[in-house]
Amino acid sequence: MLKRFTRLSLYAAPLALAALISSIPAGAQKPTATVVSAPLKLNLTSDTTIVSACSTSGAPQVRLTADAVSPGNNPIKYRWTTTAGTIVGEGAVVTWNLAGLPPGYHKASLEIVSTGSDGECQAFSSVTVLVNGCAPVRPVCPAVEISCPTAVEIDKPLTFTSRSTGGTPGISPVYNWTVSAGTITAGQGTDTITVDTAGLAGQTIRASLSVGGYNLECAADCAVSIPVPKLTSRRFDEFPDISRNDEKARLDNFVIELQNDPTATAYVIVYPRKSGKRGEVQQHAARVVDYLVNSRGFDQHRIVTLVGPVRDQLDVELWITPQGATPPNP
Repeated sequence: MLKRFTRLSLYAAPLALAALISSIPAGAQKPTATVVSAPLKLNLTSDTTIVSACSTSGAPQVRLTADAVSPGNNPIKYRWTTTAGTIVGEGAVVTWNLAGLPPGYHKASLEIVSTGSDGECQAFSSVTVLVNGCAPVRPVCPAVEISCPTAVEIDKPLTFTSRSTGGTPGISPVYNWTVSAGTITAGQGTDTITVDTAGLAGQTIRASLSVGGYNLECAADCAVSIPVPKLTSRRFDEFPDISRNDEKARLDNFVIELQNDPTATAYVIVYPRKSGKRGEVQQHAARVVDYLVNSRGFDQHRIVTLVGPVRDQLDVELWITPQGATPPNP
């Protein structure tokens, strides 16, 4: 919107006025000439009437141009004022800098003065410019990525690290982590956390991150699998050629342990002695199996007997082999 007004003031005494002076006889009167000075002419324009406070090309500016004419070609002086902002330059063409002004209408005014032989003349004009405020900034989520650990070991802590790029500038992100299993032991509220995985072998842990502060759901997650322990056979007991009752007590404990894993296989390894009798090893192995099956009710299909290399004395080893594990090799 452009608003202008012009006020012209003329300070010029008339040289003469044609009048009749009643007190002087008509014959004594002399003719006189009337001279009227022309007023100053002023036209003030701006190259725009609306600017934005969020100009991408720098501070908002308006170019002001005064088209002033002195009929007597007398020098003209320019006096610029504003309700806000800064006038840069002088003379008929100046720049109005509106940087930092609040939204609304602001006015620039110009007074010109011209002095001649017939006195001083003034003229005034002004323009109004509207400063539009910045549009609300639409929040934008940053690009959130989580780096999953690659070296994963059983019962060892895991470290998850996030990286955020972009998003609405000037916002301090707020980090909130959750995990599907395990316990966050360090780093909550930061971009990196440590998770305790004790007892979670064979499970998958998913770390989820919600980045707050943007009034949006800015999230990411990452999953890692804890390896299953490598199944191995383990030697449960070992004893020489002991009394029958002592052997039964050892076998009782063996059966109790096997009952904890219904899929495990019982391996009975008998090591013959150097001076042993023929068939002694087979008889001893048969005696062990007979007690396990007939006295303790253990499934015979879950028992395997092996003969080991010769030793100084007869020995018996009791092994438990989980399903999928490599059997013992005497």
